[in-house]
Amino acid sequence: MPPRRIEVESDSGDEFDEGNKYDKGKAKAKDAGYAWEAQYTRSWDAVREDEGGSLQGAVDGLLARQRRKRLLEPASAVRRTIVRHLFLLLDLSQAMRERDMRPNRLELTLQTSRGFVAEWFDQNPLGQIGVGALRAGLGERVAEMTGNPQEVLAALAEKHKLEPVGEPSLQNALEMARSAMSHLPAHASREVLIVYGALTTVDPGDIMETLAACVRDKIRISVVALAAEMKICRELCDRTGGTFSVAMNEGHFRDLVFDLIPPPAQRAAPKTATPAAAGGAELMLMGFPTRLPAASPAALCACHGAMRRAGFLCPRCRARLCDVPTDCAVCGLMVVSAPHLARSFHHLFPVKPYAAIKDLVNSTPRCHACAVSFPTQPHQAAQVQDGMSPFGRYRCPTCKHDFCAECDVFVHEVLHTCPGCDT
Repeated sequence: MPPRRIEVESDSGDEFDEGNKYDKGKAKAKDAGYAWEAQYTRSWDAVREDEGGSLQGAVDGLLARQRRKRLLEPASAVRRTIVRHLFLLLDLSQAMRERDMRPNRLELTLQTSRGFVAEWFDQNPLGQIGVGALRAGLGERVAEMTGNPQEVLAALAEKHKLEPVGEPSLQNALEMARSAMSHLPAHASREVLIVYGALTTVDPGDIMETLAACVRDKIRISVVALAAEMKICRELCDRTGGTFSVAMNEGHFRDLVFDLIPPPAQRAAPKTATPAAAGGAELMLMGFPTRLPAASPAALCACHGAMRRAGFLCPRCRARLCDVPTDCAVCGLMVVSAPHLARSFHHLFPVKPYAAIKDLVNSTPRCHACAVSFPTQPHQAAQVQDGMSPFGRYRCPTCKHDFCAECDVFVHEVLHTCPGCDT
């Protein structure tokens, strides 16, 4: 039998070449890896040993760059609400027993929350905080809205009342927070911070209706997740103007929570809104009380209904109050002290970021604040980035004085006033 002749079409070779190119392209893309892996390419090259063979210098450099990045945020005068009301919602579901964060999620959350409350009241003395829990499908109130940090810290210290049970319910917790802030005046901010460790939410109704109510009531919701991102949590934050973040480790979790301590900038209102709805400037009634010493005659306080000797007198109705700042329980006047008002002022006019000095021209040998000598030799080239100075010098753009890195952080995060500009 004679052999058959098989005719091959002229374009079959082209198809073979195209298929071969496609296979090569797939192999090349596979070798290239994922796009999100690009930032981690040879990340170990950034870690350098010092002269003694230690990595401590590299670790210190990473921490310093992270602190410097926070200080380089815009420091222009932005309209912020200094009379803040925050409701802290803690996830107390079974998911908080996980030990992926040491010692476990619950212990880490309570420890970080106590530090957050203390620092929040220090920087926002005119604000008030309430605490709630997401547990067993309910929203439980742990601490009432108050301006006394000791009451909030005492509620967070009672661990026997904060045992994780069941599944969380975002809707019930948000409804509870809404009811706690429904009576607040228009000039006060309404914020909700949720520390969430679960990946589910058990809601009795439509949570989107609750979200619409929060948007209508101008409640800003922020979520710090301990597990992973949930679409509903992301939408809660995006629709209300809050922030959503997922913690990678214990230190990152603390940074995410503490980043919410400064008051957020007010959102721009539509041009068609009324002056009241647009958040127009308005005068606020405040009273400065008279302080009563501990030797004063005992009298009934208006806030707790208990006999007290020391305290404050409301300047309007002369009612006795235990502590300030607070709203008078008799006449409703906001009672504050002058130091509280002054400590809230720095949020409106923050200290300008110091400029990193790259050379030693017209420079002083010591820090203007702590008098520590500056190094004369520059740091390693790998550490000179992200706004870092190779000589550890940072200069105030107003008074032109040089400060070390430690004083730079202290001025912007604690002191909130430049020592060189005040002298």
